Amino acid sequence: MIIGVPKEIKNNENRVALTPAGTKELVKRGHTVYVQHTAGENSGFPDAAYEQAGAKILPAIEDVYRSAEMIVKVKEPIASEYPLVRDGQLVFTYFHFASEEILTRAMIDSGSICLAYETVENPDRTLPLLIPMSEVAGRMSIQEGARFLEKPQGGKGVLLGGVPGVKPAKVLVLGGGVVGQNAALMAAGLGADVTIADISLPRLRYLSETMPANIKTLYSSAHNIEQELPATDLVIGAVLIPGAKAPHLITRKMLSLLKKGSVLVDVAIDQGGCFETSHPTTHAEPIYEVDGIIHYCVANIPGAVPQTSTLALTNATLPYVIKLADKGWAAACAEDPGLKLGLNIVNGKVVYPAVAETFGLPYHPV
Repeated sequence: MIIGVPKEIKNNENRVALTPAGTKELVKRGHTVYVQHTAGENSGFPDAAYEQAGAKILPAIEDVYRSAEMIVKVKEPIASEYPLVRDGQLVFTYFHFASEEILTRAMIDSGSICLAYETVENPDRTLPLLIPMSEVAGRMSIQEGARFLEKPQGGKGVLLGGVPGVKPAKVLVLGGGVVGQNAALMAAGLGADVTIADISLPRLRYLSETMPANIKTLYSSAHNIEQELPATDLVIGAVLIPGAKAPHLITRKMLSLLKKGSVLVDVAIDQGGCFETSHPTTHAEPIYEVDGIIHYCVANIPGAVPQTSTLALTNATLPYVIKLADKGWAAACAEDPGLKLGLNIVNGKVVYPAVAETFGLPYHPV
């Protein structure tokens, strides 16, 4: 198969979808790999490393899309890339279709095969290609939240861990999945007073048994969240409904319960955000204020630490890339039910129920 790796062009997206080590594995199996000039540079992988691994370097993004049967990316194509995606081309990346109707319709019109990292599943229903980036995003959400709680950044001027004689900050984590667990661990490690909320009692039991003593669990309901907000300094939004739009757990009205200068970090922004007042931001301009509350809603949080993120992501994606290249997407998906669940759009038809439901589009089983 001919595999293309374009350079990511989303604002401050510094990751790359394939490392030189992954390139070597594919070339060894007889595949051709085209990498766009400087695609891996911001992750610490120069063109020379790819060439040494057997890749061919192409000068422009148009060349990569034109040459490849399978495009392997990190983030969804942006508007300038829509015309480059062609009929019958396999695109393997994070799509998050449910939060972006224009992207969804563009990919339908392209006639391509869109295989989304975020809906590939393991037999136990876990999401193997979302987990590594969720781990990074969860940990970074606390770093960023702590930074924007500082007064010069617009926050209320609270140190997350406090000091002897001064209570630590209170952190509320909404969602006890991979993002929430990693956020809670980081916050607890800094000495914060952490509450993690979820609607799954088995998950809360597990967290209660395994997490540090300064993490408390709470059943998630509108009432319980409202009770927590007046004393909370930092809220991490970490809810996920695979492939679907995130629910709004904090409404505009509920912002009045928080003290001015409190910080909301919406890690669910890729799926539309779990705060009513959320809208996507970038690493260049990461925050905005609503009713005196700081909102951090960067849609590609792991892009800020590309060396760590690229290695973590490609450790997970490479086995699937190899399988798709060796067998072709149809045979690979027929053989692996979990990979088949990654199919969202195939030749102009929506084949993932949650995406079809979100936009009122016809659903076609694969």
